[in-house]
Order: sequence, then structure tokens, then C-alpha cells
Amino acid sequence: MTQRSMHRISLRGVLSALLVLTGATALSAHAGVLSAAAAAQSITAVPQADVPTPTDRLIIKYRSGAAGAASTASTTERAVLHRSAQDVALRAGVQMQLLRVGALDTHVMKFDRRLPQADVAQIARDIAASDPNVEYAEPDRILHALFVPNDTQYGQQWQYFEATAGLRLPAAWDKSTGTGVVVSVIDTGYRPHADLAANILPGYDFIADTATANDGGGRDSDAKDPGDWITAGECGSGIPAESSSWHGTHVAGTIAAVTNNGSGVAGVAFNAKVVPARVLGKCGGYTSDIAAAIIWASGGTVSGVPANANPARVINMSLGGSGACDTTSQNAITSARGRGTVVVVAAGNSNANASGFSPASCSGVITVAATNRSGGRAYYSNYGAIVDVAAPGGDVRTSAANGILSTLNSGATTPGSDSYDYYQGTSMATPHVVGVVALMLSKNPSLTPDQVETLLKSSSRAFPATCSQCGAGLVDANAAVDAAGGGTTTPPTPVTDTESNNTLATAQAVNKNSLVSGTIGSSSDTDYFKVTVASGSSLAATLTPNSSSDYDLYIYNASGTQLAQSEKGTGQVDAASVSNGSASAVTYYVRVLYYSGGTGATNGKYTLLIN
Repeated sequence: MTQRSMHRISLRGVLSALLVLTGATALSAHAGVLSAAAAAQSITAVPQADVPTPTDRLIIKYRSGAAGAASTASTTERAVLHRSAQDVALRAGVQMQLLRVGALDTHVMKFDRRLPQADVAQIARDIAASDPNVEYAEPDRILHALFVPNDTQYGQQWQYFEATAGLRLPAAWDKSTGTGVVVSVIDTGYRPHADLAANILPGYDFIADTATANDGGGRDSDAKDPGDWITAGECGSGIPAESSSWHGTHVAGTIAAVTNNGSGVAGVAFNAKVVPARVLGKCGGYTSDIAAAIIWASGGTVSGVPANANPARVINMSLGGSGACDTTSQNAITSARGRGTVVVVAAGNSNANASGFSPASCSGVITVAATNRSGGRAYYSNYGAIVDVAAPGGDVRTSAANGILSTLNSGATTPGSDSYDYYQGTSMATPHVVGVVALMLSKNPSLTPDQVETLLKSSSRAFPATCSQCGAGLVDANAAVDAAGGGTTTPPTPVTDTESNNTLATAQAVNKNSLVSGTIGSSSDTDYFKVTVASGSSLAATLTPNSSSDYDLYIYNASGTQLAQSEKGTGQVDAASVSNGSASAVTYYVRVLYYSGGTGATNGKYTLLIN
């Protein structure tokens, strides 16, 4: 039996409220309201997020050209192709049959029962070793929504405007509101909430398993959320009953709730549109379904699924599970990025290094940590070198008003009436970043996924409280829109550092107004960049290391004399500048030097803004 992760806990049956912002009052839908302290304590009764959920599925990718590998292959060809893999499964004591040929011609196989993920991983390794036609095989992992339970009180959307740790959205809205941008929320589906429905475009339900789907069928064009409630033990022995979470509706409301309509809440990018892709149902959702949704949402082709008429420029995935990024998810993300789609994911809620979670650890995604109302790392948020930025995710331990308010539904099981409620989690932080990305893309549609990431990171502001290993900084919506082209300045040109640039003599030439994406390859590595500055002009360099590293910044003249320096601590932004007071142009040399922390392609990343 599957185990239900703490990521999927909801207290909807106990905590539900309708918040009327115009009257600043909250009407409790239940007479008995669980305290925030009790809600926090209840977390200990469920399995930890780093316990892998058992699965009854396996993904096999056969090499191109293997007979039976393509989605157009005959039943006979597939039967021959699968024989070796099925023999391996039988030796492990399980029967295995083809469920379907999925996205990117992956073969989704189904066992006759659920197995511990470690056992499925061993079967996958044995399959790959026994058949040269197999490119890779891996468990079809079950992922979960990434939010933390909270109790309901009234409050406001402090995360938009508060000076201490807000997103600085009001100033950004003067320049962009997300018009023309399509966002896809890959989640539990949506409810046609009155404060959201006008911004919803046609979506799709990718849940193939009828029990997980809970809507009477498999994949179809109806992405509405029927509810994901469970009875005690339904998702594993010892897992308690839970009410429906309406998680996707909460996430979508943060991104694009209808605004200036005299009621309810505001969305970050309230003129953007949302394409919902339903992948999470009872007990979570399968990796194979999520991968298909990523491809479809970004405009790719999925066998048996109608084309998406509204391809998304940015995808929100407030979901995840334990284990490093799997190949199926990575291939889907790479495919989406190739079509120009920005993929933003939650870091996770296990207070652990995000490198041990997927899709947070996948390459090419923007991984988001959560901050509390003071701007420090939320107690539950994952962290680490792979985290790119942080955004408000809330912390309701002392007050529900410190959570994130958004659209919801009052139903404990099946849908009820429209409501609003507070949640907390990296699930809530992620849609704030997605909304800001939509503002950026609305202002400058030509931005690539890499450009969006570098501009988002370089425009982030310093954390107002301790947020170790939370990425480049706290997302600043106003500065991000300006960096994208919403202000009076031209956005910087993205540049990738090129080795060897380890000395003044081999320094890499860059222009002013460049944003360098660099890597410290080892503790002995250093990177030099040379910049020509006109007479009477100045040079300013801003170095943003990854959140777990300390790299220092220096500026030299052509003879190697140090002119400026900045040597701040781990994860802190260094800045240094010089002015050219001579009568002619001067070439300066900007150096990034390792002091401590991570190195290499994954852990040694930094950005360097030169202007």
C-alpha cells in the first residue's frame, strides 16, 4: 500500500473559512477550529517527506530504432520487446504488463501490486542490465503536493506589499500585469472559483489511473478538481483520513486571481491566463503523468491527447517527492525548455537539502525556497546550492494571518462553495515566483528561460532575516520587471563564462551591461573578465554566489593592481565599482575568487552582473 506524504496533508475538514476582504472579517465554516499549534503538532503523526512512496509502476525507455519502441508499433512487436523486462520482473516475484506508451515514447509498465521504491529501483537496474535495447529504466515515482497544514483566521496578502519581506508588487503592477502570458499549473486541477474562473483556459486531466483520478474516468479534457479526500488507510497503513485540499485552486489563485473586481483576493499576474493540467489526485500522482503534462503544457505532443491550443510560457509545479531528479522528469523539462517554457518548482517542505528531492533537483528549473513574514527561511523549507531564489511561503505557527491567502473551496470531500483560506509551504512560494515571471515575460516576451532565471536572480534583494542556502535572494517583483525591460534601462545581455579564464592574460572579454552565468569548477579555480570602460564612465560589478558558497569579488587594472574588492560571507552578494577618470578608455579586470563552499557544475554556480 502507498504511504501518504506529509506534503499532502490538508485540514480542510477542520479548517475552512470564507474571507470577505471588503469587510475584513472571516466567517468560520466550522464551529470547532484547530489551533495553529495543534496543526503543527499533527505533522509528527504522518510519514516524513523523505520516505519514498511505494509504487506499482515502472518506466522503460527503449533505444531509438528498437523494434516495438515507438508509439506506432504493433502489439506483437511490443510483446517481443517487453519479454526480457517481464522475465526480470517475474524473477523478482511480480507480474508486469504494459500500461501505455507515454510521452517521449516511454513505456509505462504496471506491476500486479505496489512495491517499495527500492525494490522497483533494483528491478529497473536489472532490466537495463539484461537488455541492450533499454536506454534507461526507473521507478514511476508518486509525487505529492508541497504544502503544510494551517488553521484559518483572517488576514491580508502581506506578501505582496509589506516593506520587510514583501514582493514589492504594487510598483511592478504599474509596468506589467501579465497580459498576454499563459501559465500552466500542474497540480490537482482547479475549481471554477468566481475569483479565478475568468482567467482559466481549457486544460487537461492527465491522471490515467481511475482510483487516483477519483472522477469516474481516466485521462480526459476536464481538468476540474473533484476532490482528493481519503479515508483512513486508503493510501497506506496508518495514514489518517484527510479532507480535500483544493491545492491547485489555491496555487492558481496566487498567480492569477481576478483583480480589481471589488471582492476576494488579488493575483500576482492578474491579467495572465492559466491552463490547468491535473496530475495529482487521491494519494498523489505518478511521474509518468506529470512528465506528460509538462510536455503537453509547453506545446509538445503527447500520444492520445489533443494538442494544447494555448502553450504555456511558464509552468508551476508545487509538487515533489524524495529522490534526486529522475530521467523521465528531466527529459520532459528539457523538452519544455526547448520550446521556450520556463519551469518553476518548489524546493520542498522537509527542512532538508533540496538536492534529495524531485523535481527540485532537476536541471534547468527555477527552484524556490519559502520565507516567512520576517523574510527568513520558513522552518519547513528545503534549502541548498540548487535553490535559485526564495519567495513568501508563510508560517502559521503563531498566527494564521502569517500564511498565504488564496482562492479555495469549502468542500470537505466533493466540491462545495467558493472560499478563501491560508496555506503555507514552498507550494505557496512557487506561484509567487511564477507570477513574477509572467510579469517579466509580458514586458519582454523575447526572454529565454535562461535569461529569465539570471535576471530573476540578479534582481533579487538581500534577505531581511536569516535565510541560509535560500538562493540568490528574495524575489523583488519591481526590480525583476525593470531587469526584463520594464524600467528605463536595457536588460543585460546573458553571457556564459568560458574556460580558461584563470589569469589576467586569459581574461574573458565582456561588454558592460552583461549578466554572466559562471561556474567555479574547483577550489583552485578563479574567473577573470575584462571590460573596456569609456572615459568619464564607471564600472560596477555585482556577484551573486549560490546560497551555500562564499566567492569574493575583485577589480584590477591592466598591471594587476587591485582597485576594489568585496569579501562578504556565504550566500551574500558582493559589489564593487571603479570610475575611469582618465582622458581615454581603460580596460578593467573583474575577478571571481573561490573562498569556501560548493564547486562544480551543480554546486559551483554564480552570476556576475557587469554594468
